[in-house]
Amino acid sequence: MRISVGGRASKKCIKYMELSTRRMRKTNSRNKGASGERELARKLKEYGYEARRGQQYCGSNGDADVVGLPGIHIECKRVERLNLYDALAQSVADAKTDEKPTVFHRKNNCGWLVTMRFEDFMELYGDSQ
Repeated sequence: MRISVGGRASKKCIKYMELSTRRMRKTNSRNKGASGERELARKLKEYGYEARRGQQYCGSNGDADVVGLPGIHIECKRVERLNLYDALAQSVADAKTDEKPTVFHRKNNCGWLVTMRFEDFMELYGDSQ
């Protein structure tokens, strides 16, 4: 249902509503990201790791999204559409020299997946043999 008032006032209202919707979407995606980080930390705790969110209050400071896996830099993504190469590039840029950059990601109604560089995987896998 669309209500038409006409004139400049209605155009300002529509523009304000569009801006509010954009802000709400950004807030919702931020909440979804934080929720995904908490969810992943709980999942890692189920496997015996002392995991927690890395960026409790800060924002983009280069820390891992979730900490608690030794030697792994975790970039956590909880989105429906993900550019894996961009996400992995972010993890590579933020990882310390002794950490393997990884992206832990999942969509709605799907399980968690882990993406990392092939060379890093082979180093980890080779250590287990």
